Amino acid sequence: MVAAAGLLVGVRLFGIQPYTVLSGSMEPNYHVGSLIYVKPVDPLELKVNDPVTYRVSSTTVVTHRIIEVIPDEEDPTVVRFRTQGDANQTPDGDLLHSNNVIGTPIFTIPLLGYAAAFLQGSPGRYIAIGACMAIVALVFLPDLLFGKETDSKKPEDKG
Repeated sequence: MVAAAGLLVGVRLFGIQPYTVLSGSMEPNYHVGSLIYVKPVDPLELKVNDPVTYRVSSTTVVTHRIIEVIPDEEDPTVVRFRTQGDANQTPDGDLLHSNNVIGTPIFTIPLLGYAAAFLQGSPGRYIAIGACMAIVALVFLPDLLFGKETDSKKPEDKG
């Protein structure tokens, strides 16, 4: 459980965000159900063929590959990207604005996304809390119920 907590939450201490892959648009590089770990990146450093994770809306995050970088003619600090999923036949319809870039994936763990998605939902959260409480109870309950054994039978030191 500690390892799972580290993989799901602990990485955030280093600025890395985990996301669950929900579609096959980036197969075979990012499999459905995988957990991808995304580090922040300066959008101006991104180039063609880089995978990029970005926000489409307040509730939707996508990871696709950059197929074209389009600098803004008026503002050099703004760049737009044409993206496409590796398994998709056509580019995405809308250009990606640099303000929507979250980062770039640095590694992935297959199947762990299923567990993360389950734990983020209500049933999974309650099961995880219950499991933690059960472990704590199993560790401390015997001492509370039966007390610690005393050392009264220990032979005295005759030194």
